[in-house]
Amino acid sequence: MRAGYDVRVADAVAVTRDVSPALAACELTHLARAPIDLDRARAQHGAYEVAIADAGYRVERLPADPGMPDCVFVEDIAIVVPEIAIVTRPGAASRRGETPAVAAAMSRYRTVRNIEAPGTLDGGDVLIAGHRVFVGISSRTTPPGAAQLRRLLEPYGYDVTEVSVRGCLHLKSAATAVAEDLLLINPEWVDATVLDRLDHVTVDPREPSAANALRLRDRVIFPSAFPRTAERLEARGLRLVTVDASELAKAEGAVTCCCVLVDVSPQA
Repeated sequence: MRAGYDVRVADAVAVTRDVSPALAACELTHLARAPIDLDRARAQHGAYEVAIADAGYRVERLPADPGMPDCVFVEDIAIVVPEIAIVTRPGAASRRGETPAVAAAMSRYRTVRNIEAPGTLDGGDVLIAGHRVFVGISSRTTPPGAAQLRRLLEPYGYDVTEVSVRGCLHLKSAATAVAEDLLLINPEWVDATVLDRLDHVTVDPREPSAANALRLRDRVIFPSAFPRTAERLEARGLRLVTVDASELAKAEGAVTCCCVLVDVSPQA
């Protein structure tokens, strides 16, 4: 554990994974490849972990694998609800080797279920708002993968709805939950009418990539690159903590991508 972490509160865990030395060879779908400063990426990731720890989460960091360039984006590998954890089958075949380490971490806190072939599902395509679950159908997540998720979650009372995603990698590139009943949305990348059961804030049009925010218990982690959208969120009374995620953004990563949050309190 790096210096500066506060691990006194142990009823909420953020599972992260170190930045791979092979990050520059990451999968890219919508961005042109650009040089990534590995040291800077690791420093930004460390500051992100500190910001989460400062919110009272115990950070559980898994080691990186030099053969897995995208392994820092651990969100894509697991979906956690109070009842179970679901280990995904990523849409990029190169990422399927990431699942055993994450499954082992999840098994300490939840019964683990799995998405099976031929379905594919990335956690970045799964937006949970209470018992409403929206699944983005994207280049990484297929209808059979979404159908498996529905079968796993419906017995616990979750309403699972498919949403078409366009122009971005994942649903959470276009929409994230920033409060119990409030979403942050880029309506150009997702059909906002599908999400209209919840109130929403739209990103500033000059910041199309600003819809990804990480909701914690009493604050929201948000990229410092999007100050105009940050103003809109603060105007709704949200407490923002900004972080620099610019190097990971070159790998099509964002602030939700780098952790899996697990409530481990007795009522979970």
